[in-house]
Amino acid sequence: MTSFGDLLGPQPTLLPGDDEAESALLNNEDPAAVAAAHPTASIAWAYLAEASLGAGETITAYAFARTGYHRGLDQLRRNGWKGFGPVPYSHEPNRGFLRCVAALAKSAKAIGESDEYARCLDLLEDCDPRAAEALGVS
Repeated sequence: MTSFGDLLGPQPTLLPGDDEAESALLNNEDPAAVAAAHPTASIAWAYLAEASLGAGETITAYAFARTGYHRGLDQLRRNGWKGFGPVPYSHEPNRGFLRCVAALAKSAKAIGESDEYARCLDLLEDCDPRAAEALGVS
């Protein structure tokens, strides 16, 4: 059974994470330097996107979030994800990708890109029904 109770659905995708990038961020290293050193680490892009949103830099946040989102999609596919199925928020290494999707949703909404906002909400719901709420996206 998958983590969301679907007996016939795919098993949850659990990303391996990037220990070096995560450690650097937890040690308060500059997220831009971490993203430059670890460009495939969605978590670094999530930090950059969220900081940009907090600073009112919506377009910059959108760009950072989209980069992290695409890097996360690459990782998900390399780990067996077929474009659908659970990507649990409870699994810490998945959060970089999910945080990027949430930041992309927020920045898309802020610039009036309602179709992109809806796609991001749908993706969060498909990945983990609890993710949007946990990430403050409604």
